[in-house]
Formats: sequence, C-alpha cells, structure tokens
Amino acid sequence: MNVEFGEVDLLLREPDGAPEGALILSHGRGTDERDLFPLLDALDPERRLLGVSSGAPIQGLPPGGRHWYVVERVGYPHADTFQRTYPALTRRLDDLLEERGIAWSDTIIGGFSQGAVMSYAVSLGRGRPTTAGLLAFSGFIPEVAGWEAELAGREGLRAVIHHGANDPVIGVELGRDAAARLRSKQIELDYLETAAGHSLPAEAIDAGQSLVATIGTRSGERR
Repeated sequence: MNVEFGEVDLLLREPDGAPEGALILSHGRGTDERDLFPLLDALDPERRLLGVSSGAPIQGLPPGGRHWYVVERVGYPHADTFQRTYPALTRRLDDLLEERGIAWSDTIIGGFSQGAVMSYAVSLGRGRPTTAGLLAFSGFIPEVAGWEAELAGREGLRAVIHHGANDPVIGVELGRDAAARLRSKQIELDYLETAAGHSLPAEAIDAGQSLVATIGTRSGERR
C-alpha cells in the first residue's frame, strides 16, 4: 500500500464583511479541496461566514485524488492513517480559526462521504470544542482506535444529516445509526433520507442552507 502523506490544504472564500463565523467543508474520497468549494456559496449565499474547503493529506491511492484515510471496512477507518490525518486536520483548523478570531461555537463543519466522517470526528471527538453546526452528508460516526465520540454536553450543537436510501457505498443504516446516537443525547437534528444514492441532492443542500442561516450572530435575530 503506497500511502503518501502531505499537508492538509485549505481553500478560503472570504466573507463580504467581517465574518460572523466560519463554514468548513471537507471532500470525499478521491477528490480534493476544490470539489466542495462551490458549495460554500450555495450554503452561505449572503457570504456572512468565512468559507473553508479542506484538502486531505493522503495521496497515491486509487482512484487518485486525495483521501482522509485508507478504506478497509466501511464504518471502520484504517487506524494508522486516520490517526495521522485527524490531528493534522484539527491542528490546521484550530490554527486558522485562532488566526481569524473565530470561535468554534460560531463555526459549522461538514462534508460528504469521508469528509462527513472527518466532520463527525472533529465536531464530536473527546476533548474537542462544540461546534455551532454539523453537516453530515452520506457519512458515519467512525469506529476507530485512538478516537472516541463524546456526545454528552454538546448543548447548542445543531446538526443536519442526509443519507440516500439507495447509497451503494455507505449504507443508509450508518446514517440512521448516527441520527439515533445524536438524538439519544438531545442534540438538535434534522435527519433527511431521500431516494438518492451516494450523492448530494438539492434537498440536502436546502436543509444545510437553513442551518447555516441560523449561525453567526449572538444577538438572536437569526435564531
């Protein structure tokens, strides 16, 4: 297995004014940080938030592109590769938000497929700060050595999960399981299941945009 580790790269989309928060998106297996970059405008059309699209550090794996971890069994990321990329991603994002003066409590993190897995990991990992929002499109909460979910005490977190009922890559049961786990801890959740396969339909983007519209002000007018 020829695994090449590089850096976590970031593409930034600046807000129209002073940022009210941040929106971070992570791509799926075999693409790169450019894949979800256009989705930043779709989710935040008013450009209130600092937009961030992250690029995974692993290359050299089929079918090309970038990867967040090696896939051996769906639902269970390869431990050695995950244990290298997860801290690399959290450090990169922590540093960026600190530089820009943006709190995690004003930040939404999300992604598609492997990017959704990494978003669950960053948002729900033990010891991690609670984010304002979580957008999980066609992913799962990982089961992997060296990482543990911490779901209790996540007051204020709002989540949108979309999963296609006909997803041939990551089965819908994993999306349903994630939804059940979040609801068991009273995390505010919009779970959307459509007839889609492993894709991101318009309904999921609409649900994500609705969540994004609630984030970024402390005064309450958007909430």
